[in-house]
Amino acid sequence: MTSFTDPHRRRVLRGALAAGVGGTLSATAAWSAPEVPGPRPRSYPGAFPQLSHVRAGDLDIAYAQFGSPLGRPVILLHGWPYDIHAFHEVAPRLAAEGLRVIVPYLRGFGETRFRSSRTFRNGQPAALAMDTLRMMDALQIPHAILAGFDWGARSADIIAALWPERCSGLVAVSGYLISSQAAGQAPLAPAAELQWWYQFYFATDRGRAGYEKHRRDFAQLIWRLGSPRWNFDAQTFERSAAALDNPDHVAIVIHNYRWRLGLAKGDPRLEGLERRLATRPVIRVPTITLEGNANGAPHPDPAAYADRFSGPYAHRLIHDGIGHNLPQEAPDEFAQAVMDLVRA
Repeated sequence: MTSFTDPHRRRVLRGALAAGVGGTLSATAAWSAPEVPGPRPRSYPGAFPQLSHVRAGDLDIAYAQFGSPLGRPVILLHGWPYDIHAFHEVAPRLAAEGLRVIVPYLRGFGETRFRSSRTFRNGQPAALAMDTLRMMDALQIPHAILAGFDWGARSADIIAALWPERCSGLVAVSGYLISSQAAGQAPLAPAAELQWWYQFYFATDRGRAGYEKHRRDFAQLIWRLGSPRWNFDAQTFERSAAALDNPDHVAIVIHNYRWRLGLAKGDPRLEGLERRLATRPVIRVPTITLEGNANGAPHPDPAAYADRFSGPYAHRLIHDGIGHNLPQEAPDEFAQAVMDLVRA
């Protein structure tokens, strides 16, 4: 395999500023009845500028965009319980390098909305990956570098594995995150199960009610557990926590984790994709995986997924106490990984 140079000790780009499947899952499918938009999140200091919107599948997707529309496209995908501001420093740095950078809110986050009140609020990972493909179709982007963490890395992995022609390069924090319901039902050792405490909490009605009532406190706890050495301030947290006020946020999060345990059904139209994903398909596109040396969230050992990448591949461990939200905690290293793929 070809490896990329490991630059984790370099600090680069600092200070740069710049402003499928076909059939019933097609991005051009007919609209459902429009839904009355819910209240928009409040504005916080340091937030991204005015967002753009695109109609894609079941969603009206809100996204921030940077750089030239003629630049090579890069799509940055956030996770839970984070938002697009995880790329607050990464996005303008990449735009300064001439790239077209798109940072969408996932379903259930920020200003992204379902277009119909009748649409199933599905949080299954394949549905989130399809959202990105539909957005690319709607924006007429044939292929892009995909880079993400947490839920976003899983979506990027899925697209790279099943639609490699749409993914010209992959940056995935915590590596290969493709799984299945069957795998999610397999018991782990007690210490590993303990790390997934919130998944079991969300499996209960009490957990759903608790997350609905205390979602900001819950998110802040997850941030601190996942990144124990990241000293984020209140403004940084609130800027992202506003995205959790989305009216569909709780439904999407609860369904996502219940689906993983086999406690909730997914979309029948995605069953074919799920069967393919259950085989743990190999990713052949050029890939750089990243991991922080202080990631407190559940994550696989890099040795467990190295054989899932058969193209040009490198894994980089980022030191200095970097946790789960790697692009926000180590923006130089994350941006450098993207640029290394651009220049490969």
